[in-house]
Amino acid sequence: MFEPVIITSRLELHHIPAQGIIDLLDSKDDTAAIAGRDIENSFKVLVKEPGPLGWRVPQVKKNPEVNKWFVRFIVLKSSREIIGSTSFHGVPDENGMIEIGLGVEEEFRNQGYAREALAGMWSWVSAQPGVKTLRYTVSPDNLPSIAVINYFGFDYKGQQMDDIDGPENIYEMSTADFLSKWGNNNDR
Repeated sequence: MFEPVIITSRLELHHIPAQGIIDLLDSKDDTAAIAGRDIENSFKVLVKEPGPLGWRVPQVKKNPEVNKWFVRFIVLKSSREIIGSTSFHGVPDENGMIEIGLGVEEEFRNQGYAREALAGMWSWVSAQPGVKTLRYTVSPDNLPSIAVINYFGFDYKGQQMDDIDGPENIYEMSTADFLSKWGNNNDR
């Protein structure tokens, strides 16, 4: 089942069905992930590098309902090419907090696509029942990502140690503050 496409000025964020993310991880096959859509995966997004799939697929295999929150392809409208992916890390926790991650192909970085994809995802999720806090974690050395999160005005909450990624800065904003500041404008 597809969730609705999130549309911004230059991007479309296409949800990947459960079987699509399973096939991407288990078979390195994007056929089910892009079936029925006029998009191309010439950069082999999530095929050449699994990104978040190693964490998301086990969650979906256990409970396919959680896939609503997971992986979306970032599609450039003008070329219909997949230029990256984005995903929440899981369902909102007991306090309504939800965390996001994303990746954009190298040749499309520093053009505002990450910011635009995040704005689209945050606008969508801020309207979902029970979601109260948006979270973004990033390596303290990843200055471009820190610049993106600072653009949106998220509050720095401290650091955590990730078992795989090492130290990460934690940034948060309430969904009420996000909507108050940014509205439902996905075009940031």
